[in-house]
Amino acid sequence: MKSLIPLCLLALCASLALSKPTSEKKDRVHHSIDLGERDPEDQKGFQFDHNAFLGKETAKTFDQLTPEESKERLGKIVDRIDRNKDGLVTAEELTAWIKRAQNRYIDENVNKNWKDYDSNQDGRVSWDEYKNATYGYYLGEEFNDVADKEAYKKMLKRDERRFKMADKDGDLIATREEFTAFLHPEEFDYMKKLVVTETIEDIDKDGDGMVDLKEYISDMYTPEEGQPEPDWVRNEKEQFRDFRDANKDGKMDHSEIERWILPADYDHAESEAKHLIHESDVDQDDKLTKQEILDNWNMFVGSQVTNYGEDLTRKHDEL
Repeated sequence: MKSLIPLCLLALCASLALSKPTSEKKDRVHHSIDLGERDPEDQKGFQFDHNAFLGKETAKTFDQLTPEESKERLGKIVDRIDRNKDGLVTAEELTAWIKRAQNRYIDENVNKNWKDYDSNQDGRVSWDEYKNATYGYYLGEEFNDVADKEAYKKMLKRDERRFKMADKDGDLIATREEFTAFLHPEEFDYMKKLVVTETIEDIDKDGDGMVDLKEYISDMYTPEEGQPEPDWVRNEKEQFRDFRDANKDGKMDHSEIERWILPADYDHAESEAKHLIHESDVDQDDKLTKQEILDNWNMFVGSQVTNYGEDLTRKHDEL
């Protein structure tokens, strides 16, 4: 059975969050492709910057390199970012690079899943192909062999709804674009209402179709006995009261949740580019020289030599 995690992650997040205490913040906001929110518990860390600048998978590869190797590859990246070859990296050039890095993650993820699900290799993925590859064994047994039968049935129903929504022509056979919308619905305008609906289903525990303050906080945070409430939790409560709950009725409805998780008036790639420039721009000319970037290399790429539990030996010749 193929892993259910890529497509059912949102469905599982809420229950997993409640299963063990955590002081870490879980983020629901779809900032951009594969780009999460800066961890409030790790403001001095650079993992967010690495993920934004390189894309998550490439960032993991850099984590395996020595400082010398990281700097060498970063120098080659800087040469590519500087499109007009004037020796300076502008906010526009850096923003374009960050967006490219995030889009590459989409392509790689779709390619990987495409091979798994296009069983007849006709260049399309049907609902039956996906359903049988993902749930086939358990379908025959009516999910009797799994611990939480109802959760799996719910995930199957949810996947089917999402597949049908992504399938524009209604033939239950997804083109590559439709399959991409199925895997990454937050990136397609016609899928965004479904993303909001799925989020509400994950967080709304009393079934009223809205999210109150308690549900909002519980989705992000489970208190540890005897531990003080983190500052970011108090801040999130204020954010809910002052901004998230726009009509001040004590709950977030569909439109308020959409404004929260799918902000339309904020370019996160541009914001990250400006942040990187601000932190590295020694002469304060709002541009970066190659040397300024290399001098602050750890913010851009890092070299933690951390074991992520997988062999990250794939060569990135383009870097």
